[in-house]
Amino acid sequence: MSGAYDMDGFLAAYDKVMAKWPAEREALTVPTPFGTAYVNACGPREGPALVLLPGGGGATSASWYAQAAELARTHRVLAVDLIGAPGRGTEAGDRHPRTVADLVAWLDAVLDGLGVGETALAGHSYGAWIALHHALHAPARVRRLALLDPTGCFAGHRPAYLLRALPVLLRPTPARVRAFLRWESGGVTPDPDWLRLQEAAAGFPSVSKPVTGPRPAPDALRGLNVPVLLLLAGSSRTHDTYRVAARAGALLPRVETVDLPGVPHHALPQAAPAELGRRLSEFLGR
Repeated sequence: MSGAYDMDGFLAAYDKVMAKWPAEREALTVPTPFGTAYVNACGPREGPALVLLPGGGGATSASWYAQAAELARTHRVLAVDLIGAPGRGTEAGDRHPRTVADLVAWLDAVLDGLGVGETALAGHSYGAWIALHHALHAPARVRRLALLDPTGCFAGHRPAYLLRALPVLLRPTPARVRAFLRWESGGVTPDPDWLRLQEAAAGFPSVSKPVTGPRPAPDALRGLNVPVLLLLAGSSRTHDTYRVAARAGALLPRVETVDLPGVPHHALPQAAPAELGRRLSEFLGR
């Protein structure tokens, strides 16, 4: 994308989606060794913590708008913008996350800065990959774990998805992002404000590249004694959800799997708000 990045346009799109959050939402900043984390918080201050991690790309913590009010009835919701991804956080000048260990150290620092000892943890897509790695790193710190159509955890991407995503990854533009998300949604109309935020995030200036890595080791997954809710997007074009469910069921000792029919991958947090909110609330309330 030519020219200077339109940061004002991105922030305006971010704020428009954030306007869908509960009115009592607070914006918090937390220093970490990798920069300043930005957290959108709502719900009772003394309630049990629930940390939400968005997907990669331009998802941002704002993407949880359709679930925030429901989850905040019983939990202190803490939605975090990912380090090295579009959002309102800032990266440090001399230290950037490069490994899985860096990512879990970053999330540990965020929790410490928020004063959270133990938390329920939910992540979508790439955020679910981070959440799962953190639960493996610090299982005593994760009370319950919800994985929303997780990528890189139990199965690889579909080749057709990678072919469609490659132009967006190599040279992101608003038009390419829009076309890709409309293809992946398979006819489900994305929220126009959410779609605009994804477009505005194209070309976001980030110092570091997203950390990627292998799937968690099977033996590590077998030893994870944390209740897990696996929520699968029934119309996901990202991966084979049957394979994801089968592998998770074979490896995780305490997993409950739910398929949400007709729901695409990228818009999962918004595409089925009532059903998703009900499933998450039931799981978190047990």
